[in-house]
Amino acid sequence: MFLNRYSEINSLKSLLDLDKASIAVCKGRRRIGKSRLIEEFGKHVANFIDIQGLAPRKGTKKKDQLAVFGTQLSKNTSLPDIVPDSWAQAFSLLNSVIGKSKTVVLLDEISWMALGDRDFPGQLKIAWDKELSKHPNLILVLCGSISSWIDNNILNNTGFRGRISVSLCVRELSLFYCNQFWDRAPGKISSFEKLKLFKTN
Repeated sequence: MFLNRYSEINSLKSLLDLDKASIAVCKGRRRIGKSRLIEEFGKHVANFIDIQGLAPRKGTKKKDQLAVFGTQLSKNTSLPDIVPDSWAQAFSLLNSVIGKSKTVVLLDEISWMALGDRDFPGQLKIAWDKELSKHPNLILVLCGSISSWIDNNILNNTGFRGRISVSLCVRELSLFYCNQFWDRAPGKISSFEKLKLFKTN
């Protein structure tokens, strides 16, 4: 089920008319619908590659994030399951599967992906400049729920200045659309239950 988000979808769809590669940034709190929004946008292109960072837990290291990146890239493409040695290699592998068709690549929960590696934003910027930006049909979406990380490392990072085409902050649906969502969901939810949910959020 997908409701509203017309403004956000239209902003993203404007990138389809560009004759160059573009970066979109999408932030907002967890469970607000960021990934669902980008998945919906992905339906408008020939290829959609969805790669999510591994949720942090005690002992999670850079090599774990790289392994998960390689596995998800393999599942989304024809590449074999390769564990990259570095983010430079990971992004180069991603670059190798971008073809001539319109492609959306979602790097979801990007702050998790970058966990334990302060050079991650720099490596991504280099990969963009040297390889990924050469694909005029590519739209790279950087998505995450830790807004401060995205602000500090992407939006306010001088390395990405002039490279971001669209920046979205996804917020809660209005009461009108929340009510529509519940009315379409399986099972009947009473008005009283809806009110309780609004009060706790």
